[in-house]
Amino acid sequence: MDNIELYIEALIFSSEQSLRVEEIAYCLQAVFEHDVAVEEINKSIDNIHAKYQDERLAIELVRINNGYQFLTKKTYHSVISLLQAQKSKKKLSQAAMETLAIIAYRQPTTKTDVEQIRGVNCDYSIQKLLEKELIAIVGKSEAVGKPILYGTSPLFTDYFGVNDISDLPQIKELTNSTNTIGEASE
Repeated sequence: MDNIELYIEALIFSSEQSLRVEEIAYCLQAVFEHDVAVEEINKSIDNIHAKYQDERLAIELVRINNGYQFLTKKTYHSVISLLQAQKSKKKLSQAAMETLAIIAYRQPTTKTDVEQIRGVNCDYSIQKLLEKELIAIVGKSEAVGKPILYGTSPLFTDYFGVNDISDLPQIKELTNSTNTIGEASE
């Protein structure tokens, strides 16, 4: 086995919860197609733990709940708390997600268009999406009263991890043709 430590480090790093030695052994066995001794895993974990004691690194290997997990060192907890607070402000309600989806797929569009599709008032959702900078005012319609047109902002693509609006799934990709009622006509 070529450097089992790197495999163990990768497993622990990629796990959202603490990873037990038994889980590590199971994964290694599946990859290498033979048993890996628990003693060898424990020795590797000790080496990884020592490696991350370096003061120049911001994370450390911690034993939690009979398993192992990489966590940020306590020195950096204050800055991580700020990031977590900022991210929690970015969470969207179901109503905001629906409103945002309509704007993303129909842009540029007006509040009235969004409300006709959703069937409810969208003032609050649009206000929240503007505050979170996920949508922007992109102009005014030529319709009566010159209503404001909304579209997605540059932050929208970052938030959803796409490079461009064209990377969003097409509507036909989202619909399931097997969900029909009655018999299909030929």
